[in-house]
Amino acid sequence: MEPSNHTRNQSSVTVFILVGLSSFPEHQMFLFVVFTFIYMAALAGNLLIVLTITTSSRLHTPMYILLINLSLINLLSISVSIPKMLHNLLEHKKTIAFLGCIAQIYLFTWTLVSEVLVLAAMAFDRYLAICHPLHYTIIMRKEVCVGLIAGIWIVGVANSAVHTGFVLQLSFCNWNIINHFFCELPPVLKLSCSDASLNETLAFLADAVFGMGSCVITLMSYYFILRTILKIRSTEGKKKAFSTCSSHLIVVSLYYSTAIYTYIHPSSAYSPDRDKVIAVLYSVITPALNPIIYSLRNNEVKEALRKLITFSVMWWQKGLM
Repeated sequence: MEPSNHTRNQSSVTVFILVGLSSFPEHQMFLFVVFTFIYMAALAGNLLIVLTITTSSRLHTPMYILLINLSLINLLSISVSIPKMLHNLLEHKKTIAFLGCIAQIYLFTWTLVSEVLVLAAMAFDRYLAICHPLHYTIIMRKEVCVGLIAGIWIVGVANSAVHTGFVLQLSFCNWNIINHFFCELPPVLKLSCSDASLNETLAFLADAVFGMGSCVITLMSYYFILRTILKIRSTEGKKKAFSTCSSHLIVVSLYYSTAIYTYIHPSSAYSPDRDKVIAVLYSVITPALNPIIYSLRNNEVKEALRKLITFSVMWWQKGLM
């Protein structure tokens, strides 16, 4: 049964029902334990990245300032969906208020665009550092870096406001079951009993511009980076150059391949169960993996993290004495 066509302004839905990842009662506690662990790991990992970089003066460079912003976006992204999901699993409820659903759409759409723009900025930063090292400090000076980051957040907020504003113009009548574990734009648009074609077109255009545009910038940056690395004669020099961007490349590959698929494919190809699994990858798994990828594959971050932990342990021991 699909929502029937009604005239606009007949919205009667005040509560949505989130089907979640599984409708089987015996799976609920298992999902609660797994996603609680993932959420706590994501919070701890991303907060640790932020704390490590802010307390280490050696890491106060554009590359790591962008990484702080990526961690902040990851914290916001995973906090949009998981706490409500865990609450529903624990309380054996599947409901979310209409305004709560709108808030999830706004915040998650904001983080989606902000994240792809930060990833593109990080790729461009690595391109400048490896391909134009002599001009790097001139181009990526403090004012440019601050302006770039401010622009990313502003664009994310504006884009999200447009989409959320158009969602509020839609009517939601009797059909209120969302086959997802949180309120994301594509499945919510499917519930509208008014014409959502404009919303779908705007979403497709925005994600083509921001998603594909960021992807092109990233791929072009890595094309020139790879070309420059191959020209380096020493093996040690090649390893050092590649190590500065390998972590970012892993994160980009995982995020773009899943998020762009969800938002770029046509609405006729929409498959709720398949898209839920893919949404878990870019909305839950990626924010949890990012700190691990960056800390394990980056010697500077590992060294700063080691110093922070040593200092924290010494301070704690001193406090007990």
